[in-house]
Amino acid sequence: MSAYTIINPTNAKPVQDIHLADLFETDVAIEKADRAFQSWRHVSPGDRAKLLRKFAAIVEEHNEELAQLEVLNSGHTIGNARWEAGNVANVLNYYSAAPERLFGRQIPVPNGIDITFKEPLGVIGIIVPWNFPMPIAGWGFGPALAAGNTVVLKPAELTPLTAIRLGELALEAGIPEGVFNIIPGKGSVVGERFVSHPAVRKIVFTGSTSVGKHIMQGCSAQVKRLTLELGGKSANIIFGDADIEKAAAGAPGAVFDNAGQDCCARSRILVQRSVYDRFMELFETAVKAFRCEDPALETAEMGPLISATQLERVREFVPEGAEIAFQGNAPTGDGYWFPPTVLTPKNTEDRAYREEVFGPVVSVLPFTDEEDAIKIANDSEYGLSGSIWSRDIGRAVRVSRAVEAGNLSVNSNSSVRYWTPFGGYKQSGLGRELGPDALDAFTETKNVFFDTQN
Repeated sequence: MSAYTIINPTNAKPVQDIHLADLFETDVAIEKADRAFQSWRHVSPGDRAKLLRKFAAIVEEHNEELAQLEVLNSGHTIGNARWEAGNVANVLNYYSAAPERLFGRQIPVPNGIDITFKEPLGVIGIIVPWNFPMPIAGWGFGPALAAGNTVVLKPAELTPLTAIRLGELALEAGIPEGVFNIIPGKGSVVGERFVSHPAVRKIVFTGSTSVGKHIMQGCSAQVKRLTLELGGKSANIIFGDADIEKAAAGAPGAVFDNAGQDCCARSRILVQRSVYDRFMELFETAVKAFRCEDPALETAEMGPLISATQLERVREFVPEGAEIAFQGNAPTGDGYWFPPTVLTPKNTEDRAYREEVFGPVVSVLPFTDEEDAIKIANDSEYGLSGSIWSRDIGRAVRVSRAVEAGNLSVNSNSSVRYWTPFGGYKQSGLGRELGPDALDAFTETKNVFFDTQN
C-alpha cells in the first residue's frame, strides 16, 4: 500500500494522505472503463448530452467548494480557482452540444452511396499536471465523454483533490459507474500502464516535454493515438508603436499568474529599443504593485510555488550574480514563496532566458525591428503561446503569421478560450485541444460504401 501526503504550499503543512494505486488497481480501473464503454457508446446522443449538462450544472453548484480545495491543494489564488472550476463547467456545457452534432458526411461516388461515421475510440487515458488540475482535466474528459468514450484520469500526485471530487460529482450527475474514473498514482505506475495497456486507445498528456517524448515512444508500440501539450517559453513582443502603458500593466499577469507555473507564461519579453527604457520604468511599477500574498485573500494576484522541490528549482535560475533588474514582493516564512523577478540577460544564451523556468521569473531583451523580433521569438525549441503589441494592424498580422506558436494574442495576453483550438508548435506539443475540432481527436472516421447497382 502506497500513500502520498498532500502539502499545503501556502504554509507547508500536511493536508491529508492520498492512496496511490498500484498496477493491479490500475488494471482494474482500465478494465472497468472498458466494460462501461460497451454501454456508454450506445447511450443515445440526446441522453448523453443531458447527462453532460447535468454534470456541468453540478460542477457549477460546487464552484466555491472546488475553488477552496484548489487554494488548499495547489496554492492558486481564490479568484483563479473560481475561474478554473467555472472553466470545467463551461467546457462540459460546450461539449454537451456535441453528441447530437457528431456529423458524418455523404460523399458523391459513382454506382452507390458513400457515408462516413464518427465512432468513439474506447478508453481514453488522461494524465493531468499539477499546475492547472481542474481545467486541463476538463479539456480532456469533456470532449472524450461527449464523443462516447470512457475515461481513466490520473491526476498529478501533488494535486489530486479536485479531480477526486469531480469524479464524485460525475456520479451525482448520473454519469454511469465506470464511465469516468479517477485513479491517483505515480506516473511510473499508473501513467506507464495507460501507455502499455491495449484497452487504452488514446493518451492525453499535459506536462514536461521530456516526459511527453517518453510517452510518445511508448505509444508507438501499439500505434496508440496521442495528444501532447508540453512546455513553453512564450514571447511577449512589444513594438514601439504599441500602447506601452497597457502592455506594461498587463505583462506581470502574463508571466506571474499562477506563480509562473504556466506553459503559456510570457517569460520572454521582447521590447523595441526605442521604447525599452519607458517600458521598463512602467513595468517596474507594475511588478512591485503585483500582489503576491495568501492565495485565500480576495486581493491575491499570485500565490506560492507548488512544492519545496519546485522552489529550489526556480532558485537555481536566479543564482548569485544574476542580472536582476528588479523584484516584487513575496511573503517570508513557511510556504514555498518566491518573489516576481525580472532579469535582463546579456544575450539569448542565458539559461533563464532559454529554458522553461516554471516560476515567477521573466527575462527582458531589446530588439531593433520587426525582422529582429521574429528571429528572436522563434529562436526556441518551444512554440506554445505569445503576445504581440502594436497599433499597426498590418504588422500585427505579419508578425502573428511569422511567429511559430500555436496560440497568439494581439494587444492582449489571453491564451485560452474553450471554444477555440489550443496547442503548440515544435516541442510544445502534438494535436489540439478545445474548440470545435477537439472531437476529431476522440473519434475515428469510418467510411462505408453502399453499392446501389445490385
